Amino acid sequence: MTAGAERSASDDKPLSDAGRKAGRGRRVILWRHGQTLWNVERRFQGTTDVELTETGVGQARRAARLLASLRPDAIVASDLKRAANTAAELSALTGLDVTHDEGLRETYAGLWQGLTHEEIIARYGDQYAGWKRGEPVRRGGGELETEVADRAAPVVLRHAEKLPDDGTLVVVSHGGTIRTTIGRLLGLESQHWESLGGLSNCCWSVLGEGARGWRLLEHNAGTLPEPVLGDDD
Repeated sequence: MTAGAERSASDDKPLSDAGRKAGRGRRVILWRHGQTLWNVERRFQGTTDVELTETGVGQARRAARLLASLRPDAIVASDLKRAANTAAELSALTGLDVTHDEGLRETYAGLWQGLTHEEIIARYGDQYAGWKRGEPVRRGGGELETEVADRAAPVVLRHAEKLPDDGTLVVVSHGGTIRTTIGRLLGLESQHWESLGGLSNCCWSVLGEGARGWRLLEHNAGTLPEPVLGDDD
């Protein structure tokens, strides 16, 4: 499978051609929310609506100043407070309204939510190990990663489709949801999504539109993207 073909979680067939029109040069910045107390305590947040810490607000303000310089055309965010309040910092600088969409929420993880990393391993070690191996696991009885991609990737594509040529969309979401969305848009098999690695609080990844679909230009970045020189373009 070539990178850039969007895939259906159920049958691995390509999705629609939305977001694959060559030559428009659109860019999607997927930005993780700022720090929360549960991040510090290494608790699985999932869909629990946890507030930003003071540090998290500061992270959002610093990152927003950088991202505002990229002159985004639109902002869409998860409706959970930690993402919505992060997005609000960029909105304040750019004057852009934020569209909130629950499809961008973090993975619902059932019984895992609120547990620390150590508690999850102690109580659900086999489930955790299977997930790390790339197996389809309903962590805590919650969502599969492919189901997260099923709801989140179409939100990103729908808003990206509205961009002007060479336009930029900022998507403010959560670490797990961003990883699964990137994996889906790049056309990676779901068992390989974990290889993308995580995002630090208030860091982002950048997808650019190429002739063969979406390309990963930056991952877990905390500074402004630099031009790629000497690539195969």
